[in-house]
Amino acid sequence: MIPTIISICLSFIFITLGAIHFYWLLGGTWGVSKVIPTKRVGAEVVAIPRLATLIVAAILISFGLFYLHSTGIILLPLPSFMVQFSLWIIPVLFIVRAIGDFNYVGFFKKINDTNFAKADTKLFSPLCLGIGILGIILKLMH
Repeated sequence: MIPTIISICLSFIFITLGAIHFYWLLGGTWGVSKVIPTKRVGAEVVAIPRLATLIVAAILISFGLFYLHSTGIILLPLPSFMVQFSLWIIPVLFIVRAIGDFNYVGFFKKINDTNFAKADTKLFSPLCLGIGILGIILKLMH
C-alpha cells in the first residue's frame, strides 16, 4: 500500500514537471525567469535549446511512467535489471542535484541572490531532496 502511494506521488511530480517542460517547449513563459541559473541579479537568462527542453520533458515523463510501472499500476516492456537499476539511479540523481554543484544550484551553492537561486533554495532543491528520499524509501520497500 505505501509503495503504491509513494509511486503515485513520484509519478504525479514527474509527469507534472514534464508537462511544464512541454509548456515551455511550446512557447510558454510562466516561470522561465526563475528556472535558469544566472551569475548575477539582472543578468540575461540564457536561451535553452528547444531540443534540450524536449529531452528533459521526455525523461521526466518517462520517470513518472517508470514509477507507475515499478508497482504494477501500469505495465511497460522493461527488463527487470533496468527497473532495479533505475530504482536506485533516479533517487541518487535527484539527491546529487539537491546537493548541487557548489556554485549555482543546490543547497551548497555560492550564488544566492538571483531569482533562480532564491527559487532553488525554496523549491527546487527541497523538491529534489524529497524525490530522492521518497525514491530510496520506495526501493528499500521493494
